[in-house]
Amino acid sequence: MEIRKIAAGKKEFIDLLLLADEQESMIDKYLERGEMFVLDDNGIKAECVVTKETDGIYEIKNIAVMPDYQRKSYGKRLIDFLFSHYLDCNVMFVGTGDVPSSLSFYQKCDFAESHRIKNFFTDNYNHPIFEEGKQLIDMVYLKRQRL
Repeated sequence: MEIRKIAAGKKEFIDLLLLADEQESMIDKYLERGEMFVLDDNGIKAECVVTKETDGIYEIKNIAVMPDYQRKSYGKRLIDFLFSHYLDCNVMFVGTGDVPSSLSFYQKCDFAESHRIKNFFTDNYNHPIFEEGKQLIDMVYLKRQRL
């Protein structure tokens, strides 16, 4: 297994990013300013895009695992890698929909709820977003602090 940074040709990985953020115009807002990492385990299994928000504060803008490889620790491995890669990271944020599977995943990765952005999905997407049969309205932000 190898995790590597993608410096050029990030759009080549758009299909996987669209699993986690289904509107390409939203991905375009952070893709170029963020750093992309892919997890390769006999083929790309997962990827993420991370932005530096300010000194010591980073945000996972997108993290996605190929459907056939979900729940096999690939997402957690990427998150653990980020903390070893960004040595100056004191706080890592991630925003997600208010659905049990997503919240549970991040809690297992030592994230705790930080705050919410009301109506994020309805205000920023050109169509309703559904996950686990529930329409997403608010963005739930979670944070993990370096211990």
